[in-house]
Amino acid sequence: MYRKLDIHIRPLRENDLEDAERIFRIAFGTFFGIADPQNHVPDRRLVSTRFYGEHTTAFGAEVNGRLVGTNMGTRWGTVGFMGPLTILPDLWNRGIAKLLIGPVLGTFDHRGCRHTGLFTFASSQKHVGLYQGYGFWPRFLTVLMSRAVQERGTNPAYVRYADVTEDVRRRLIHTCFQITDQIFTGLDLTQEIAAVHGHSLGHTLFLGQGGEVDGLAVCHLGPGTEAGEDTCYIKFGAVRPGPDAGETFDRLIRACDHLAAARGMSRLTAGVNTARRHAYVRMLKRGFAIENLGIAMERPDEAGYNRPDVYVIDDWR
Repeated sequence: MYRKLDIHIRPLRENDLEDAERIFRIAFGTFFGIADPQNHVPDRRLVSTRFYGEHTTAFGAEVNGRLVGTNMGTRWGTVGFMGPLTILPDLWNRGIAKLLIGPVLGTFDHRGCRHTGLFTFASSQKHVGLYQGYGFWPRFLTVLMSRAVQERGTNPAYVRYADVTEDVRRRLIHTCFQITDQIFTGLDLTQEIAAVHGHSLGHTLFLGQGGEVDGLAVCHLGPGTEAGEDTCYIKFGAVRPGPDAGETFDRLIRACDHLAAARGMSRLTAGVNTARRHAYVRMLKRGFAIENLGIAMERPDEAGYNRPDVYVIDDWR
């Protein structure tokens, strides 16, 4: 179909989003061997949900005037992660991925990201080799986990961002930054929280009582988000470091269960890097089962916040 490629890389536009989601489904559906790739995760959105965030960057690749691929970058303060990078299968291995990677990395560098990463397929030599060429190095596995919602009883002492005043929101955000900054200097979920609230993707909950915040969880809920039908997806969760962090992490999971049940969801999904050994083990003990796995590639080749003592949920997809 494409004999001579006239490739043009440009910022993704709002009127590209329907095509971008279609490309995402076809690309990943083909990679996973789905019989009809266009029906891969039809109830989930991983491009349009990120497009409007002030902390995200999105680029598209046009070939002969047609959108054929996209790449995105998300910045959580000094931490950035790239993806999803998707290209129509009939144009794989034509050099388009490399053209889409450079602009995202340039944005990370320009915005002062000190540590960047991505999620890719541990079994794919092609993907690992591609990203390694840009200074990303494979480190620990990231497991994608799920289980049925379990907690349907008493609220385990949390408040939702949507339910408090602007003054209270500012105080909560400030306290949450103090928590994440302890985990990794400059790690900041402020704009992620604002995007989830502003575009009705779900809720952010703050764990604690009496004005103290012990942890936070940014959750997508239901179809049209990164969660999908009947699902609560914990996109990011973290608790205050310290000797009680493990018990606090358990309470955070219970709070996410409660939130999911209150919204009528029956599944809870989350990802965790296995370098965060204590968090990973606690999730297994709370009934989470591995559905899929990938590998975290990081630039520079350092642990960042993927350390055994860190109780953080995320997966960099």
